Amino acid sequence: MASPIEDYALLSNMRTGPLVSRSGSLDWLCAPRFDAPSVFGALLGEPEHGRWLLAPAGAVDEAGDLLEDDDADAQVAERFYVENTFVLQTVWVTDTGSVRVTDFLPLTSRTDVVRRVEGLTGEVEMYQELRIRFGYGAVVPWVSRFEGELGPDGEEAAPPMLVAMAGPDAVVLRGEPLPEAASDDDERRHRGTFTVSAGQARDFVLTHFASHRTPPAPIDVNEQLNRTVELWQDWSGLYGPAEAGAEDPDGPAAGHEPAPAERTGAVRRSLLVVRALMHQETGGLVAAPTTSLPEVIGGERNWDHRFAWLRDAATALEVMLDHGHDREASQLRNWLLRSVAGDPHDLQNLYGVAGERRGREHQLDLPGYERSRPVREGNGTAVHHQSDAVGHVMVVFERLRRRGAAEDHLSWPLQQAMLRSVVENYEVQDQGLWEMRGERQYYTHSRVLMWAALQAGVDAVRVHGLPGDAALWEQLRDALAEEIWTSGYDPEIGSFVQYYGTTSVDASLLQLPQVGFVAHDDERMLGTVRRIEEQLRHPCGLIHRYRNVLGPVDPADPDAYAGVIGVDGFPGQDPPHLGASLWLAAQYARTGRREDAERLVDRVLATANDLGLLATEYSPELHRLTGNFPQTLTHLALVQALDALDALDAPGEAPSAAPEGSSAAGEAPSAVPSYAAPPAGAAGGEPA
Repeated sequence: MASPIEDYALLSNMRTGPLVSRSGSLDWLCAPRFDAPSVFGALLGEPEHGRWLLAPAGAVDEAGDLLEDDDADAQVAERFYVENTFVLQTVWVTDTGSVRVTDFLPLTSRTDVVRRVEGLTGEVEMYQELRIRFGYGAVVPWVSRFEGELGPDGEEAAPPMLVAMAGPDAVVLRGEPLPEAASDDDERRHRGTFTVSAGQARDFVLTHFASHRTPPAPIDVNEQLNRTVELWQDWSGLYGPAEAGAEDPDGPAAGHEPAPAERTGAVRRSLLVVRALMHQETGGLVAAPTTSLPEVIGGERNWDHRFAWLRDAATALEVMLDHGHDREASQLRNWLLRSVAGDPHDLQNLYGVAGERRGREHQLDLPGYERSRPVREGNGTAVHHQSDAVGHVMVVFERLRRRGAAEDHLSWPLQQAMLRSVVENYEVQDQGLWEMRGERQYYTHSRVLMWAALQAGVDAVRVHGLPGDAALWEQLRDALAEEIWTSGYDPEIGSFVQYYGTTSVDASLLQLPQVGFVAHDDERMLGTVRRIEEQLRHPCGLIHRYRNVLGPVDPADPDAYAGVIGVDGFPGQDPPHLGASLWLAAQYARTGRREDAERLVDRVLATANDLGLLATEYSPELHRLTGNFPQTLTHLALVQALDALDALDAPGEAPSAAPEGSSAAGEAPSAVPSYAAPPAGAAGGEPA
């Protein structure tokens, strides 16, 4: 069985994201890309679906199965990343000595997984087991062993290697001693032991390559280790606080106090996670490096998140700019443009790592993480119409223009095409931000994002002088604003609603101030926050995305939901959502509720694993992370929440400072943002 999700560490070469457990088992590796079929798939099944275990012999039984801590003669003393990197170091202590295992992927165009074992004290016997399974555990390769050849002077010219091959895929393992084919069982694995004494080091390198090519040359492990550490640390060294962005070209205001060290550390690690999940060449940002880690253990909400969402890319673009990573912001901008290029009628809300249009979703023949099925490859929501998709892109491009970025021969024509898509799909319902698999609705968040897209188009013409049908966009923008205030806001409960015709709320409503539709401290927004607290807050303090079962059912009692099909098309209630909880924390900060914001951020940070990694959701009942891991949206939301808290310390910063938006309907265009809100106390009608 796979380890708890929080026991895993992410490795990355900015092309793929393997996961290695605290016990030394590399249970997930897709090569050569994030979205490729797995080479090691034990994460979603059993060891027979592929793994690479490297641990002291005292940590396993005679069959090679990992022992419980209480039964093992080896314990993990500490585990950590080398500062500001994804170079993982795990220190094991046994009765006979101690060792350090270093796991990393060199930052090259190849897929090399390096595992170094160093003796620290005494002498330790190590156990190694290799089960290579291509195609999500379905394909057992043919494995050949090649002994090292001697050169003309008797020296070893090449180290021994194992080469595994099946169909288009192949891997080569180099190192000494190599594991031997197990002849005493039918597990079809390679295993073996070796001893490391204090001061000794043994290196093992697994390299993926196309089977029609010869095995790539060996790497210099010392050189690649030093280079990998240097590259990660150099990148992280570019970090700057959000206040030092384009809003203030001269840097932070004089006397601005730096954020506490732990807050800065969380931002750095989150930025590193986002960078690790961005493809080095294409700039595509996957939502997570995994598929089908369940939101509910044993349930059906298991999704393939190895795709790039427009929403995440747009958010990450702005976050990267805010924190001094201009190159990554440029990569994300260009990925967005390439991905949406084409027929605007084919616009999707998610794409492949290189911008591929994919909508096929099918189930894999895997047992699933802790028997959570189905296991999915692909994401069917790619072909769903998502009304908010254009809004995310248009808003971030408007913010780029306000930062001084110029449009080019491709960028503005593509945005005009996307606006035509908004016009043509004006009356179409969708599944909402949460990609519900139930009935389509007019989701308030989706309608507001359509409004924001049109508003960005209007500003592009009125403020920035770009060509376009501003009159039509203004007309539809105003009609949308009136519709939203009439149908998406309920004056009787004093709150926006999840979708037209309901009185329920969902966490996507926390995004409305972010696109300039309403101020953070507008009484109608504050009323929405109160209703979110009433309807969605779990007793642990985190919030759910939405109430799945509408009615007199206690959301804190999961058993009460058993078997009841909810609005998302699935039974039961999923656990509290970490990203949504952080959106609420940011809302608190922007309205001056510092203590509430800090308390909620701390509650989320308490769910992170020992390496600072966060998943999609957290189960307070099980005290476990759930959902795909690590999750890009969560880490982006953490950066934004901490930025909002940090802004409270900036001299002269108003708690509810307006987000970069644009002029409301009927007003003269201005560089000063305003909101599409009716006069205070009005039940609806025309925007102010």
